[in-house]
Amino acid sequence: MSLLELTDVTRSVRLPDDRVLEILRGITLSVDAGEHVSIVGRSGTGKSTLLNILGLLDSPTSGEYRLEGGSVARLSNRRRARRRGDDFGFVFQQFNLLQGRTALENVTAPLMYARGRQFWARRRIAAEMLERVGLGDRLDEKPEKLSGGEQQRVAIARALVRGPRVILADEPTGALDVDTGGEVMALLDEIAAQTGAALIAITHDLAVAARAQRHYRLADGVLVPIVLNAPGRVTEWVGDVPTDVHHHSDPSRPAGTVELPGTVHA
Repeated sequence: MSLLELTDVTRSVRLPDDRVLEILRGITLSVDAGEHVSIVGRSGTGKSTLLNILGLLDSPTSGEYRLEGGSVARLSNRRRARRRGDDFGFVFQQFNLLQGRTALENVTAPLMYARGRQFWARRRIAAEMLERVGLGDRLDEKPEKLSGGEQQRVAIARALVRGPRVILADEPTGALDVDTGGEVMALLDEIAAQTGAALIAITHDLAVAARAQRHYRLADGVLVPIVLNAPGRVTEWVGDVPTDVHHHSDPSRPAGTVELPGTVHA
């Protein structure tokens, strides 16, 4: 049984002129515990809408979403909120830290809604998580005193402090330079592997997406599997399609040859 499973999920909205805008069309996706899945797509393709559905922030117009085998549609609003807090950790491009509050206070905040040991030991648990992301010596620093990479690490610690089953990362490196972004993704990979959490990264950055075990492209509301950076190839955007560019060492192709539009390879 998959940890989460979408079957023929659609999302549409009715516009003021009474037209229907289809954002997601027939999305089918299953993710197991411990898997790292990436979804790539340009802006406006429905990536954030899909993440909101996965994270119980929004509901499909049609189709089914099952979480650990149970239909999400049957959850009450209160139960949805409880499962969202218990089972999901969100990492965004904008760090969304509480300004004027220390790193420790930011990471402690989600534990204010926890129960039992997590609530009573919240400061110690938060401090241990900050130590885990390499900020054990920055507990009392406020966001304005931290670098972009450090702020994202605080945001990651905050997302993971309750031990979520699913980590949802929406453009997690979009506000970072290439090297810092790589470090952040390596950290997410490491912690997800250690905890057995599923990691779903939604991004337009093909290098970030290629780190995953499985890759998908979302375009015009349709989700299709792709392969990124297959052996001997480098994947780049060609228009709106991630496309394999043959590496110069491939003897069968001249340097810079672009293969169109086949992005899925056996």
